[in-house]
Amino acid sequence: MAAQPVLSPRAARTRAALISAGFDLLAEKPIDAIPIDEVVAKAGVAKGSFFNHFADKQAFAEAIATEVRLELEDQIARANSGIADPIERIAGGMRVGAEFALSNPKRTAVLLRSHGSSTARAHPLNKGVLGDFEAACALGLLRPEAKDSGVLYWLGLCQVLMTNLIERPFGTAEANRRMADMLILGLSGLGASEDHVVRIASRLLNEDRGS
Repeated sequence: MAAQPVLSPRAARTRAALISAGFDLLAEKPIDAIPIDEVVAKAGVAKGSFFNHFADKQAFAEAIATEVRLELEDQIARANSGIADPIERIAGGMRVGAEFALSNPKRTAVLLRSHGSSTARAHPLNKGVLGDFEAACALGLLRPEAKDSGVLYWLGLCQVLMTNLIERPFGTAEANRRMADMLILGLSGLGASEDHVVRIASRLLNEDRGS
């Protein structure tokens, strides 16, 4: 990702106020339903300030989503630290995403409402999961179709799971069962072996029960 320009303290405060207002508004409705006038009124800044920082509303929404996605990717990287098995790393990403949705429903809603082009293989934020898929395919652990479309397929499953988990209250046991089902169905669809899939799902669920 391109480095962000260094802002003056005043400009940084203005941008932060806009981002904060955007989080609150995007948690309630999609970006197309949010007038720029509403954003700047909530942020307490002049309307012209919006365009000093963002080209349009879509760029604004993507900047907000990027902050959440970076937070999520950091948690995934820490959870996968020391894990060599690429299939387990892929599964770990879904588990962290599910946990994030359960503990941060508002931030998850913002991410899901403004993900933009984040499902593209070349998107910088997909570098980690793309590397895991390439490693798994190189080892022959996934079916050939996963080489080109696996990232899109997996991110779609993760987004659907996260959406489902914030739609209504889930108990821990029910949420774990839903995540396990999605892991097993998703990894099986990618061509991972049944033994491998069941072993990973069982291990992840046992870790959750012990936490």
